[in-house]
Amino acid sequence: MLNTIKNFANDESGATLVEYSILIALVAAATITAINGVAGTITTRWTTLQTNLGG
Repeated sequence: MLNTIKNFANDESGATLVEYSILIALVAAATITAINGVAGTITTRWTTLQTNLGG
């Protein structure tokens, strides 16, 4: 029983999972922010193109 408790206390696989989850969340947030930042520029250029082509 004591060995089981020691093994559980020394197990760090859960901590690794949490660290990777946080890293993935940060990458996803940065990606979403970058896409939102570029979206306005793309919309403006698309509208300008349509206007110039007579659409």
